[in-house]
Amino acid sequence: MSAAPPPEIFKAYDIRGLYGEQIDGEVAQQIGRAFAHVLAGLAGKPVEQLRVGLGHDMRLSAPELAARYREGLLTEGVNVLDAGMVGSEMLYFLVGFRQLDGGLMCTASHNPKAYTGAKLVREGALALSGDAGIQDVRRLVEAGIPEGGARRARGTLKQVDLYEEFGAAAMRFIDPEAVRAAAGGLKLVVDGGNGMAGPMVGPLLHELGLHPIELYFTPDGSFPDHEPNPLLAENRRLIVDRVRAEEADLGIAWDGDADRCFFIDDTGAFVDGDFLTALLARALLEKSPTSGEAILYDVRASRAVADTVIGAGGRPHVNRVGHAFFKTRMRAEGSLFGGEVSGHYYFRDFYCADSGTLPALLILELLSREGRRLSELLAPYRARYFISGEINSEVSDQRAKIEELSARYADAEQSRLDGISVDYEDWHFNVRPSNTEPLLRLCLESLVSVADMRRRRDEVLAVIRS
Repeated sequence: MSAAPPPEIFKAYDIRGLYGEQIDGEVAQQIGRAFAHVLAGLAGKPVEQLRVGLGHDMRLSAPELAARYREGLLTEGVNVLDAGMVGSEMLYFLVGFRQLDGGLMCTASHNPKAYTGAKLVREGALALSGDAGIQDVRRLVEAGIPEGGARRARGTLKQVDLYEEFGAAAMRFIDPEAVRAAAGGLKLVVDGGNGMAGPMVGPLLHELGLHPIELYFTPDGSFPDHEPNPLLAENRRLIVDRVRAEEADLGIAWDGDADRCFFIDDTGAFVDGDFLTALLARALLEKSPTSGEAILYDVRASRAVADTVIGAGGRPHVNRVGHAFFKTRMRAEGSLFGGEVSGHYYFRDFYCADSGTLPALLILELLSREGRRLSELLAPYRARYFISGEINSEVSDQRAKIEELSARYADAEQSRLDGISVDYEDWHFNVRPSNTEPLLRLCLESLVSVADMRRRRDEVLAVIRS
């Protein structure tokens, strides 16, 4: 393929496309070179003074493409610390812990095996986005980067092994002894989706005295069992069935690069990200020595989050959807924790980065300390907050439809923080446009009943789809 990649691979939060068709080795090398210059501008220093972390996941194309990203960086004079095959949050940890100028993770996250891509961060593991950095990379690649030639010395390369340092840092978020004391009574099923959770989280679970029933815990970029996206019900079917068959206390499933984890309770029911955010917020607020800590949650979330945060002495703040927006605001304001409905959970004391390891450890600690089943901890939420989940509708004119919704519900409190949020006393909804498709995404909640939620949902969908 041509060295000039299609512009659509440069997404709102990362770079992602089909391997060979949209991103090949030459494109990866040019992205690496462009990233070096964008990062130098953000850091305010010459390219040759940059120290940049590099990692890759288990995808079959990842070793080749990571080598080409690395070559692009080195060609421009960047000093590279290569962590090899790691989970995305380990790359974030490397950038934060070693105080690097930035990092590049070669991954396509939860996407099917035909995809590849890159997640880009600057100093402090702060994500680049379409609004801040990624489009600059695109413009440089499209314009062509002049060869440095003799004017610039080649950068240095250092191989680093992060697993021990990362594991020790993750364990500091919990009381390991509390989990070990209860480990004998905890039956756990884990599904790594043949992604990075096995090598990243597996050793920590064993260190805690747990002996989980492991499904697809060996990295395999051909994904022989199911796609590495547990947010889709069809990819959770196997772990749900196994939790029920084993009468397990908990199931945990990770996406491909393992920066998101999803929970199945002891009844085999999927745990919605809103409710998991509420549980994690409460656990972290109870641990914090500082009162009134700020917690971020996204515009789609159940009111369970804000109610729980207030009840635990924290300050809830609603935020735009997207990891770049969460990380930037958390870093600017010092927020303790942030959670998204989609399963991204961010931790101030983990460089404001999202993690699939820390939620797993924190929920295990919560179950161990409280001696109750996860379904029991969730019962108050499920009995009071009735949520629709995210529902997509194809529309020809997103903006016009949002204005129609605004007029239809003009008597409600409204916000335009991200799409449109419409709030009544006992129900509310958010409708957001997709960044990449002609879709509107609806999330709705009733505080009355399941029947009321369904009635309101169908009413709003009728407006959207009319």
